[in-house]
This record gives sequence, C-alpha cells and structure tokens, in this order.
Amino acid sequence: MSYTSLMTTDAAFSRYEEIRRRLPQTTFPSRSQSRASLAQVADDVDAFVLDAFGVLNVGQTPIPGAVERMAELRRMGKKLVVLTNAASDTRAAALKKYRKLGFDFTADEVVASRDVCAARLGDYLPLGRWGALCTDVDTFADLDADIVRWTAAKPWDVDGFLFLSSAALDAATMTALKADLHRRTRPLLVANPDIVAPRETGLSCEPGYFAHLLADETGVESVFFGKPFGNAFDDVKRRLQGIAPERIAMVGDTLHTDILGGRAAGFKTVLIERFGLFSGTDVGPYIRLSGIVPDYICPVT
Repeated sequence: MSYTSLMTTDAAFSRYEEIRRRLPQTTFPSRSQSRASLAQVADDVDAFVLDAFGVLNVGQTPIPGAVERMAELRRMGKKLVVLTNAASDTRAAALKKYRKLGFDFTADEVVASRDVCAARLGDYLPLGRWGALCTDVDTFADLDADIVRWTAAKPWDVDGFLFLSSAALDAATMTALKADLHRRTRPLLVANPDIVAPRETGLSCEPGYFAHLLADETGVESVFFGKPFGNAFDDVKRRLQGIAPERIAMVGDTLHTDILGGRAAGFKTVLIERFGLFSGTDVGPYIRLSGIVPDYICPVT
C-alpha cells in the first residue's frame, strides 16, 4: 500500500487497535461531555493544544470557522500551541503554510514532531549517518546530523533510519528497507506516528502505518516521536510552563493519537468530529470499542 492509497475510517481504526500494545497506557473518564465548539470548553482550561489536520485544516484547506475560533480564544486570554505530527515540513515551512491558511501562530506556538525527533537524534546515534525516508525535496537543513535520502535506487550504507514522510515512498523502497533491516538491525526513528491523515481526497497512509508494518514483518520496533508519545507532550509542557496539565486541553480528531496521548500527558481532551478521521460517522461506537473516552466532544473547532 502506498501513501496515496486511501483507507476507510473502519480500516484505520482497526489498525490502531491492532497496534494498541505499542501505544501509551492511561485511564479515561466514564463519559464525554458534548459542547458546541471550543468556545464552550474555554472556561474549563487556560490553554489549548491543537492538532492541525482535522482541527485547523484538511490537507491544504482551512476548516471553516477555525481561523475565527483561534482569534476568539486569544481574545478570551487562552494560550494556544499547535502540536502536529506532520514531519515533512520544517517549522518555517509549517508556519508559512499556517499563515497562508489565515492563522497567525508564531514559531513559539508550534511544536512539530520533526523538531521533537531532531532534538533527540544524538541520543540514538551520536555519530554516523542516517538514511531518511522523506520527500524528494527535503534538504535536512534544519537537522543537525549527517543525513541522506534513502531509496531502493540509492540504498546508502547507513547507521540508522529516519522516517520523516511517506509521500514519496514506493513498494520497492519498502522491500529494500525490510531486507536491509533483516540483514543488520539498526535504529529506526519515526517522526510521524500517524497511521492516516485526513486530506481533501480521503485518509492517506502516513509513516506510522508503514513503521508498524515493518515492526510486524521484521521484529524491529521503531522509536516514535509525536502524538501519542510522551516526548511530544514534554515539549508542549515546556511551552506552557506555569499552567497545570489539568488546565490544558488537547484538541484532535483521532482517538488513538490526540485523545490517548493528551490523556496520558494529564491533559483534558477534546475530540472534533466533523472534519477528521470520523467525518461522516457516528463516533460513539468507536469510543465504546476502544475505551478511549474524550472529556469533551465538539462537532467543530
């Protein structure tokens, strides 16, 4: 399956449940509260941590009303942080995209899984070369390491693998990567744990999808950076020093990344129904099957 292959909500949910043992463990409230929008959650928290895809945008399209809602929350005195698992772009590129969409986030208000991973590369490979699965235009200029783009056509001899994007991934490269990992086990760091992402055409397959396939088929367990894992939430907490975790709300469209991860970090959680993974479905059965219960459910941001 390629990046451009589209998954259904049921297929994505089932896959998240299959790899649940690899995700953080936590507890959840017994039931969710329904609210019309984030404005009705604002009295209960001092800060909002916002997923991007499914909350602020779908692909390259802003979600209706999201720009205005961010302005409203700022007027209410709420702190805002974007926590995104999109690891294809540098932070500068991400900011440029958000501003093009109409948002006014600053660099200090964006935590990208790419940066979360980059800050910890030396913990896994102090010296040596990384082979990156990435877009065909990534220059790695923002990453302080020796990195080359790794493909089936150019299978460099590397000391570890860095999974940044599945946008240019093909079957030949997946086959070559599996063979290389069978030959010699090395660190495999994944800067986007998502299995799918909502786009204008449907749910695309993301690096997390392929990383879990590799783990199933090779036994090599990836190290993940980004939601739902604690490293990303640790970086968010540093941006929101002085605010108690229970006064922070993680807002997202996905139970197994945004809601599970936010809850494990001690945050309140808000599931947005209308524009992300559960668009066009009744989210209730998915909550009951998984046991992942948001504090709040809002139809829109």
